[in-house]
Amino acid sequence: MKPVFRPLRTQFAAEVAAIDLMQLYDPDTLAELRAGMDQYGVLVFRDQTFTDAGQLAFAERFDGVLHSKTGISALGRNRLNNEALADISNVDDEGNIRRTDDRRRMYSLANRLWHTDASFQDPAGRYSMLSARVVPPFDADTEFADMKSAWDTLDAATRRQIDGLHVHHSIAYSRQSLGFEFSPEELDNLKGAIHPLVRTNPRTGRRSLYLAAHATRIMEMPVPEGRLLLRDLMDHATQRQFVHAHAWRPGDLVIWDNLATMHRGRPFADGVHRRELRRVTTLDIELSQAAPTA
Repeated sequence: MKPVFRPLRTQFAAEVAAIDLMQLYDPDTLAELRAGMDQYGVLVFRDQTFTDAGQLAFAERFDGVLHSKTGISALGRNRLNNEALADISNVDDEGNIRRTDDRRRMYSLANRLWHTDASFQDPAGRYSMLSARVVPPFDADTEFADMKSAWDTLDAATRRQIDGLHVHHSIAYSRQSLGFEFSPEELDNLKGAIHPLVRTNPRTGRRSLYLAAHATRIMEMPVPEGRLLLRDLMDHATQRQFVHAHAWRPGDLVIWDNLATMHRGRPFADGVHRRELRRVTTLDIELSQAAPTA
């Protein structure tokens, strides 16, 4: 079946008409979905009956190598027993809602910051695919920011200033900004990575800002000035005109391009209502670029 895209905002985010991704193997259809990702950055699929194995298999068909060194793995094993399948949930190993002082819950609070998946690794994450299994009986949205439009609307002087700069990304930095404490051994496993501040899609030539709460400093600038510039760019990129909010339903699968979007989870009563989602992220193997060392 040929994919039909229904834009949710002008040229950003689209819902795709009924396709069973678990059963999708046709290379032409997969290629059309990738072209849709290039155009819209975020694609929404309803009524997907994914198993964990099925979600992993689809991600590999769609985009190849999977990201398996998640930041939270530094705290211990994944309850799903597969680090390529990130557990974006508020339940513990026994299926109980986590206590408010649970260390994994405290770590995951940083998902409410604007961020880009796996930007703290090299190669970084390319496509993330988040599957909703259990959702609360009220809105618990995920918001997405259009980083292509954020770049397009920067003034010419700022574009010249930031083009060619590189940023160090650390998942420890985003968590520490909220007061989370790591052991020395945990920090040793979370050294971070360096990436360009502006990325280019090689298939379309479209440019986008590459930001995240994980961004610690601009390598070519003194730390105070670099962090102020990063803060200004974050403020610009997350204006409401660039943001789409997705309200989850059971069976939703949302795919987004980490090289052209940021996202954040919105707060909900996570101490009362269960929410279980599974995320798989692919690696940006072809686009990985050399950068200065930290």
